[in-house]
Amino acid sequence: MEAPLQWAQMNAEQLRDLTATLISQLAERDAAISARDAELSVKEAQLASRNEELKHKQLKIDQLTHEMATLKRWQYGRRSEQLDAVQRSLLDESIDADLQAISLEIEALRERPPSAPKSKPRRLPLPASFPRREVPHEPERTQCRCGCGLERIGEDVSEKLDYTPRVFTVERHIRGKWVCRSCETLIQAPMPPHIIDKGIPSVALLVHVLIAKYA
Repeated sequence: MEAPLQWAQMNAEQLRDLTATLISQLAERDAAISARDAELSVKEAQLASRNEELKHKQLKIDQLTHEMATLKRWQYGRRSEQLDAVQRSLLDESIDADLQAISLEIEALRERPPSAPKSKPRRLPLPASFPRREVPHEPERTQCRCGCGLERIGEDVSEKLDYTPRVFTVERHIRGKWVCRSCETLIQAPMPPHIIDKGIPSVALLVHVLIAKYA
């Protein structure tokens, strides 16, 4: 591997600087992990509080539903037939008002505030201060199968974060788009394989992280 060979050529001062850099990076990573754990703890507490509130509302709804069923049985059951017309009218008015109040309360409990739209994760661009190196990927042939020449109409650019000792760089993989105007065929060179599909880190950066963590 290239990294251990380069480290073997460093003097004591360079090795100390490299060690300090690695320790600083590990400390930043630990701080980021701690912040993420704290954020997860807060979210878990919020979810627990919300679940408890929903449970309380459901119990209240069940209680009101039982009361509503009892009032309906009283209103339309046989007991109402034993009362005279005036008493039955007053009782019906009271029961109707109670039923309406219970219905409004149940609707208020069942209303839920609209959930905030979920923000889609967006990958931030790599810092512009990092030096960049372009890696072109073009088709081996610029002639279509139909015999017509291909025309370059654009390109796709993907950036990978690379690492050499003490220096972060950015690899800009540029894949040209070639099209045949005659048969409307679009041709692009395939992207070279990576350890992490569609990931930002390059192979050299992954090797550096593994060595720093386990070696």
